[in-house]
Amino acid sequence: MRVDAHQHFWDPARYSYPWMAGAAMDPVRRAFGPNDLRDLLIAAGIDRTVLVQTLSDLDETRGFLRLDADFVAGVVGWVDLTSPIVDDELDELLAGPGQLIGIRHQVHDELDSSWLLRDDVRRGLAAVQHRGLAYDVLVRARELPAAIATARGFPDLQFVLDHIAKPRIADGSDAAWTELMPGLAAAPNVAVKLSGMVTEADWSRWTADDLRPFVERVVDWFGTDRVLFGSDWPVCLLAGSYGEVLAGVEAALPSLSAAERELLYGGNAERVYSL
Repeated sequence: MRVDAHQHFWDPARYSYPWMAGAAMDPVRRAFGPNDLRDLLIAAGIDRTVLVQTLSDLDETRGFLRLDADFVAGVVGWVDLTSPIVDDELDELLAGPGQLIGIRHQVHDELDSSWLLRDDVRRGLAAVQHRGLAYDVLVRARELPAAIATARGFPDLQFVLDHIAKPRIADGSDAAWTELMPGLAAAPNVAVKLSGMVTEADWSRWTADDLRPFVERVVDWFGTDRVLFGSDWPVCLLAGSYGEVLAGVEAALPSLSAAERELLYGGNAERVYSL
């Protein structure tokens, strides 16, 4: 089974998306749903996807879990980890329709770079861990020290790092990212998605050569058994089509065996998310 471990749906007519502000986001400021993605998956030979939250809104997650999309293998949703009723909210989502497989929060948008280390957040992460869900980590280099400490503090919680922590690909290098990422990779309970990279590169001129130094480091640090492919569609459309993103990741990868490729393009996602 080939799995795209990171894709989104949204509808600006229904919700307001703070991250969608500015003229640069005009190309994706419309509704995207299952019918917009299905043919792209077929053309790319992708069998299943992981649908990931875009808003800090419980209703969005409830809606995703009710979606009629046969290719969605599971939903990484959102709950307020700091809420005193986080246990009840998680139980509600797990008891309803659909398949909740993980939780995510836009940590890199928090003013506090150590947000993950707050006591109330840690109580929420413990609730996620208790229910056997994964936790998607959305951070940049600024938040990596807190992410490293959190991964070490919750050795039985499966963490999945989104977008390889958004290094400065457009600049050609990112010293802080390069220094800190090996510390996160050293935690065996952390996997990483090769996703969201083209939008950290130059949107109009990126090539696989721009991605390669970052991809090769990630594969070296984490190993082929903890790396997952994700398209980040439709965010990726700001910089390239679904096919272009898939081809770019493919061209940026180091030489892999057939077995290693099967893990990266599906097996690892199946295991990490218990699909």
